[in-house]
Amino acid sequence: METVAQIPKYNLNEEEEKKLILREYRSLLKDLKTKLKPGDRTLIRNAFEMAADAHKTMRRKSGEPYILHPIAVAKICAGEIGLGVRSSICALLHDTVEDTDISLEDVKREFGEEITRIVDGLTKISNVIDVNASQQAENFKKILLTLTDDPRVILIKLADRLHNMRTLDSMKREKQLKISSETVYVYAPLAHRMGLYNIKTEMEDLAMKYMEPDVYKDIARKLAETKKDRSKYINEFIKPIKDKLEKAQLNAEIFGRPKSIHSISNKMKKKGVDFEEVYDLFAIRAILDSPPEKEKEDCWKVYSMITDEYNPSPERLRDWLSNPKSNGYEALHTTVMGPRGKWVEVQIRTKRMNEIAEKGLAAHWKYKEGAADESRFDKWFQQIREVISSQDTDSIDFLQDFKTSFLAEEIYVYTPKGDVKMLPVGSTALDFAFAIHSAIGVKTIGAKVNHKLVPISHKLLSGDQVEIITSNKQKASEDWLGFVVTSKAKGRIRDALKEEKRKVADEGKYTVQRKLEGLGASFSQHNIDELVHWYKLPSNLDLFYQVAVKNIDLKDLKEFKISGDKIEAPKPVKLHQEKIEYIPHAGKKDAELIIFGESSDKIVYNLANCCKPIPGDDVFGFVTTGKGLTIHRTNCPNAAKLLANYGHRVVKTKWAKNKEISFLTGVKIVGMDDVGVVNKITMLISGELKINISALTIEAKEGLFEGNIRLYVHDKEELDKLVQSLLSLPGIESVERYDMEDIPL
Repeated sequence: METVAQIPKYNLNEEEEKKLILREYRSLLKDLKTKLKPGDRTLIRNAFEMAADAHKTMRRKSGEPYILHPIAVAKICAGEIGLGVRSSICALLHDTVEDTDISLEDVKREFGEEITRIVDGLTKISNVIDVNASQQAENFKKILLTLTDDPRVILIKLADRLHNMRTLDSMKREKQLKISSETVYVYAPLAHRMGLYNIKTEMEDLAMKYMEPDVYKDIARKLAETKKDRSKYINEFIKPIKDKLEKAQLNAEIFGRPKSIHSISNKMKKKGVDFEEVYDLFAIRAILDSPPEKEKEDCWKVYSMITDEYNPSPERLRDWLSNPKSNGYEALHTTVMGPRGKWVEVQIRTKRMNEIAEKGLAAHWKYKEGAADESRFDKWFQQIREVISSQDTDSIDFLQDFKTSFLAEEIYVYTPKGDVKMLPVGSTALDFAFAIHSAIGVKTIGAKVNHKLVPISHKLLSGDQVEIITSNKQKASEDWLGFVVTSKAKGRIRDALKEEKRKVADEGKYTVQRKLEGLGASFSQHNIDELVHWYKLPSNLDLFYQVAVKNIDLKDLKEFKISGDKIEAPKPVKLHQEKIEYIPHAGKKDAELIIFGESSDKIVYNLANCCKPIPGDDVFGFVTTGKGLTIHRTNCPNAAKLLANYGHRVVKTKWAKNKEISFLTGVKIVGMDDVGVVNKITMLISGELKINISALTIEAKEGLFEGNIRLYVHDKEELDKLVQSLLSLPGIESVERYDMEDIPL
């Protein structure tokens, strides 16, 4: 796990710059040393010179020469992802076609068809996250089409993103937030899916460094403080296992490594515990040097030795030896009770498996032997191709669907004949039906899971055997979209609903035609467009459908002007213009609080319900259609999605000092149920700290109590002081601020 130091101010002279560029270039050649074939050095040199010349007048935000970026991306491709010479050439050239005078023709003349195709793919996806959400979905599809054409495109793109994350310090705050959000929302899951675990964890950690700087620094500090104790414990844990391995003459390396800051933070949030209570701050790895025919057998031998020494937790065994993940990952994971009553996660794999775990797809190619080995990635690519080709081009849900369908962990489910189907976690019996065939999906009325009858919304688990029950009378329903998770199922359901809608809409079409002709107007595209616009509907089909189901009775037509055979809608009264123009309302105290941009304009805004920000929180403003500015915390559950999908609507926001206004927030208190505990809490909040309580509930159960308190504070400082004071009361176990939507009570 890498933490990146602050980039020093850039101040090299021309001579020093040249030396630095040359040093980095030689370092790239060193990384490629084992892969160089005759003639490769000349090709790389040509690519380097072409890129250096094309970017010679360009600088990065930090002030350094731009060419250092493509060299760094090429080095990540060669050294960290394990790609070869051609990919490194593409990495050196990845920004030339978009940002300089070099054309694809120039690249083709110099380097041939294959490299040109990859550079073209990289150019097309350079602006994936676009200002327009539907355009963004389109661009993302382009990435995926290129991915299925040549996966090197996406691997180089991930290297590009990783280097941008490593050098994000010189960017403006809002840029840091936007890029970090995209990274955590799309690129880290994509890296994970390509089997690049080290890159995925580094991306998540770096994103967290910018999105939740305080939590990040706090965990990093605590990891550093506990390093000595951890090392001592790891050595104590490993010693008896090492002895057993030596006796059995198994050649294995066994060591402990810290978990990433991001995963530790996730554990703390999920389990509601402090850093000190996260049991798996590190994982033990056993890496065996085994011949291919003995890999499985040796891994299970090591498992047996570890579980002889320490008691395993039966529900924490993960066997990815028998059923590798579709990104090629193979290993045995178990959690055992180590010395001093601590749970410890152990991962067992061979050197070959370890290389695939670290280098993902690139290593997978290196080891593939025959079709069986290839099939997992191929199946995945095939599924993506299928979904992209059948999707509506302007589907704004595309990114979200893609994440749940293709970037999630998988489960393995069996057909009645014993064939295995891979589905994302959370898939239902209906997803399984569509995975078999679309025609089966739309007719599904139920399923048998492990021979028991279940509804179509039943969530499947790995190892389930599923039989689908169909009926010719069944039709797709809108409700289905609420519980299926795969893109294929969603796409096919939408198609079926559209088809159904078309049939109903045909009746509405005749009604509209009759009404228009009755007024002396024609049934023309112009007139239909006027009606669609007037009723604020997305398409003709929706207009006809709404008329058919009697949601619209066209009585407004009498207000329309008719000239010749054309109708003209009455002009609506303009209430406000949809501009990002914030006008402070007189007498509205809220307007005192937010400053955005570089100026000190007073702005009207509202606070997001999903995260209830208060002054002092790290926040950003989000322009909401019709609502103006909404303020969210940067660690809000919805932040990554908003920043990644709608970066253009994000406004830089900070708090102005104001102690007059109070903000509603909430805390949850857990402790020992003691006589007078409520009195102690209320005395402290209202009496000592003079904080206004809005509502309070206390629930006692079997010696413990849980209290939910809504209260008004001026800022984060006041809330932090309150939390510390409550924790110092005898018998109080934990005090947490609410982060979820609408504080409960």
